[in-house]
Amino acid sequence: MIVSLEWLKDYTDINVSPEEFCDRMIMSGSNLETLENVGRDMEKVVVGKIVKIEKHPDADKLVVCQLDVGEEEPVQIVTGAPNVFEGAYVPVALNGSRIPGPLHGQPKKEGGVKIKAGKLRGVESNGMLCSFGELGFQDKVVPVNQRDGIWILGGEYPLGMDFAEALKLKDSIIDFEITPNRPDCLSMLGMAREAAATFEEKVSYPDTKCTTEEGNAADFINVEIKSPLCKRYVARIVKDVKVEDSPWWLQRRLIHAGMRPINNIVDITNFVMLEYGQPLHAFDINSVAGRKIVVDTAEEGEKFTTLDGTERTLDDKMLMIHDAEKSIAVAGVMGGLNSEIEKDTNTIVVESANFLGNSVRTTAKRLGLRTEASSRYEKGIDPNLCHAAADRVCRLIELIGAGTVVGGCVDVYPNVEEAKTVLGRVSRINKVLGINISREEMVKYFENLEMKVEGEGDEMYVTPPTVRQDIEIEEDLIEEVARLYGYDKLPVTIPKGNNEASQSYERDIKDLARETMCALGANEIQTYSFVSPKGVDNIRIDEDSWERAFVKILNPLGEDTSVMRTVLTPSMLEVLARNYSRNIEAVRAFEIGNTFMSNLMEPDKLPIESDAMSIGFYGKDEDFFTLKGAVSELLEKLGIKEVEFVAEKEYGTYHPGRCARIMTREVTYGENGPEEEFVELGIMGEVHPDVTEKYGIGTRCYTAELMLNVITELADTEKAYSPLPKYPATSRDIALVVNEDMTVGQIEKVIEKAGGKILRKVELFDVYRGPQVGEGKKSVAFALTYRHDDKTLTDEDVNAVHKKILSNLKEKLDVVLRDI
Repeated sequence: MIVSLEWLKDYTDINVSPEEFCDRMIMSGSNLETLENVGRDMEKVVVGKIVKIEKHPDADKLVVCQLDVGEEEPVQIVTGAPNVFEGAYVPVALNGSRIPGPLHGQPKKEGGVKIKAGKLRGVESNGMLCSFGELGFQDKVVPVNQRDGIWILGGEYPLGMDFAEALKLKDSIIDFEITPNRPDCLSMLGMAREAAATFEEKVSYPDTKCTTEEGNAADFINVEIKSPLCKRYVARIVKDVKVEDSPWWLQRRLIHAGMRPINNIVDITNFVMLEYGQPLHAFDINSVAGRKIVVDTAEEGEKFTTLDGTERTLDDKMLMIHDAEKSIAVAGVMGGLNSEIEKDTNTIVVESANFLGNSVRTTAKRLGLRTEASSRYEKGIDPNLCHAAADRVCRLIELIGAGTVVGGCVDVYPNVEEAKTVLGRVSRINKVLGINISREEMVKYFENLEMKVEGEGDEMYVTPPTVRQDIEIEEDLIEEVARLYGYDKLPVTIPKGNNEASQSYERDIKDLARETMCALGANEIQTYSFVSPKGVDNIRIDEDSWERAFVKILNPLGEDTSVMRTVLTPSMLEVLARNYSRNIEAVRAFEIGNTFMSNLMEPDKLPIESDAMSIGFYGKDEDFFTLKGAVSELLEKLGIKEVEFVAEKEYGTYHPGRCARIMTREVTYGENGPEEEFVELGIMGEVHPDVTEKYGIGTRCYTAELMLNVITELADTEKAYSPLPKYPATSRDIALVVNEDMTVGQIEKVIEKAGGKILRKVELFDVYRGPQVGEGKKSVAFALTYRHDDKTLTDEDVNAVHKKILSNLKEKLDVVLRDI
């Protein structure tokens, strides 16, 4: 809610600086977004009058103006503005002045723009005539008739007077963050009530009583509510309307509130909407067929053109304002082009109505049309505001002489909303807040908020005004006391309880995984859960793969965030690509995050959410085996035993010869006793060249995607004590010639089974391909470590086991020792 401090002073006394005002309002619960002091960044900008205009001798589009700025001699200024005329009052930036800017066609500069005298095409120019934009106003608030050319003032002002003072531009504009439960604060009066309660002042309400009224509104219009989506409809009539520009005081209020002045009738309805928080609309009565207004839903597929000139398709759930023949407005959202107020409009119907917030929200969303009115209706508005707001519009029309107000109104209000009474206990309020204040002080707080308090002793029966729709239970009253007492005055205490602080087992596993990856030199990254569906295309996922079972976002910001991720790998590759493009030579990264997949088996149920972990490496020292080592180390730290890496050739993301499924064995107990079954933990490998090319990565990179929820279930982080070995270990190296398609995992499995208890470690340390081993073959070299817990191993002990290993390799895998 944008609040003009000068406007706010019309309703309550504020005798503190803008900064102190903001500080006090924050401590009473009104969160602040920004504070901007406007009109104070102009120097030597004065009111001037154009007394003479001559053509520029050397430029067709320039004119030479002589201006009276209250000095003895006129000031000569050259301008190209097309709207200047003799007798016009304009803002003049004199030689040596400073304006906020920006100048036309130039970017805005810090500290504004300094204006100096000079020559334009050989003619002396001693300043500049300024437009709205050059004086710091955003284009969205500039009146339509002032958008091209300089600012032409509507009326006479003292010549030579400081421009900001003459037009009362100096103000403090405060943007408050209004929470959804406080729609009453989306108005100047709502913020005035908050300010008055904070500073213990009174609120002065606007004048709504017209001094002269003619006739009866019921003779001009008839109103019928057919849908329960409309709570109340108030219609007032103004005749002899004169549609013209608004007076400057009204335009200034709207501009400082961030709205563009249009004409006096529209401006008054916008002014009152900002003042009361009650949206209003005005119809040309000549466009209301049958002089009848009917509030009902639209017909399915009905076409309707709104004030912005867009034809929209309606459905039968959208609430509309009809006349006897047609629709004339989308209720609570926007009026229709067919009932717009024109220059020749003579009599208008002022609409002040209340519609259900959910209905307005749904309609605005389906039409893609969110307005100032709809944003207020969505949050809920007090229907008891309708009459006062309509009266205020009529009073302002009377004040500026824009028409004659017709007496009375047509007010259809089927179910009158009454104020609710809430019980608050003094003892309870003090106990919850940890303070000790009297009933009298609490009553004062409530009365400052215009709430009525009854009852005696500990019990207070509090009746808030109907605009305070957020006051429903005792806790709401406690909050009111807390914020007016002062959040900064509440005592700081430690919560009492005997609960022991702890975190879940799943969180422990994630923390251990983070510590392990950081110890391995990797940096943790975090990416968005909302992604583009093209991500799985980029990593060559099959069309029928489960990775395409996306959870789609109903109202995405764009295609790039239109679905929820099923895998982390595309995001990891984006991070690697970003680093590569910035010439980072080597990267080790990991991410722990959630993935989401549609529940294909039971579509009516919630999506499946899983924990996942992604690892990504690139750099001159990185290869498939460094990634495999990191994954092995991670799984070992998490207590996952007997990990196997099974070759995978069909997964499109990875190079077909450098990809592996990460598996382990899980023991299950059934009717036939314990059984072992393979469980997949993830997949890893060298990213396919086509994939790296799509991401713009010009080097080999390696990634792994782990199913962290499965790993968490299998993890065993319990530590069992084992004494340090008493006896030395001995090691043997073997180099084996195997077929190219044989995996290291197959060989390690045979070695470990044949090695028995004394084989403590099997470590691959070399892979060789070349003419010495023949085509279609490779040499793999392992270091085998032997140790016995109860004695020192002799060569005979080791040789016996070593020969058994070689024999098993030959017998089961047809593997032979390489001759070196």
